[in-house]
Formats: sequence, C-alpha cells, structure tokens
Amino acid sequence: MKNNATVYLRAIKDEDVESIYRSCQDEETLYMTGTRTPFTLDSIRESHQRFSQDPSRHDFAICATASQEIIGDLAIQDIDPDNHKAGFRIALHSRETWNKGYGTKATQLALAFAFEELELNRLELEVYSHNVRGIKAYEKAGFKQEGTLRQSLYLNNAYSDEILMAMLREDYCSQLDAGIRQKHK
Repeated sequence: MKNNATVYLRAIKDEDVESIYRSCQDEETLYMTGTRTPFTLDSIRESHQRFSQDPSRHDFAICATASQEIIGDLAIQDIDPDNHKAGFRIALHSRETWNKGYGTKATQLALAFAFEELELNRLELEVYSHNVRGIKAYEKAGFKQEGTLRQSLYLNNAYSDEILMAMLREDYCSQLDAGIRQKHK
C-alpha cells in the first residue's frame, strides 16, 4: 500500500466495482474522458477480472486516508518492459472529491511506483483539450506536453484536440531533488 497524508493506493477489490460504475455514469466524467457510452456494471466487473490477470498493467484504488473509502482509481497500463515505458490514467469518482488535491497526491504515488518500483523511464498519457482541469493537474504533477493531435475527438457538437503528455525518469528525479532542497531551506 502506497500512501501520503491524504490518500493511499491499494489493489482494487471486487466491492470497489460499484464506485467505479457510479463514476462511469456521470456525464461530465464521460465527456472529460471522451467516452460516448456509459459502461454497464457487468462490463466493469469483467474488465476488473481481466485487468487483475494482465501482467502489463497495475490498477489501484485511490482511498481517502481519513475515511478509508475509495474515492477514485488509477492505472499504469500497457507496460512495455523493452522500452521501459507505460501509459497512465486516473479518475476521481465523485465531484465532491474534485479540486481538493486528491488527484495530484494519487498521481505522485503512482509516479513513485512507476519510476521507483517498476523502474520505468517514461510514463505517458493522453488528455482532451476540453479537460482543462485535468491538464493543469497533470502539469502540476510534472507531466510535460509533447504533442497535439488536432481535432481528434468530435463530441457534444465540438472538436477537441488530444494532448499527449509524459514524464521521464529524469523529470521525476529532478522533482525529488527540488523537493529535498526545498525542505532543507
């Protein structure tokens, strides 16, 4: 279990599927992720079972330290051991948890896992341009924009760009070094 003051990560349990399902019914969440059709409870259960057997990914529940309840989930996925890279995705399950720093804290824990335990060199993600809050959160965590697929999504009668972002091991190590220097000032 990975943790910090406000959140911790743990393996997803069968009973967490209900929370994931509820989050997948929220229209704004679906829009932010470019999802056109909500997932069914059965499809989420099936995915959870499949993902738990997939060696190319690690899925975690994000839990609030104070309540011990699941508030989101994240995944390090498509792990490519030959190139030392993987993809990243994160979702907070309820609007009540947005804008409180939980996503940033959980992302920091995921970065530590990716770079320290999995020994990756690169963690990458895609985010749509209309998800301004997500872009800011990823930048705050240290991800850098690398490219743009212009107008790659047409949803809600509008085009959105797909922004490619990544963090490298050297970026992660620089952040750690800067944090240590800040603590000693």
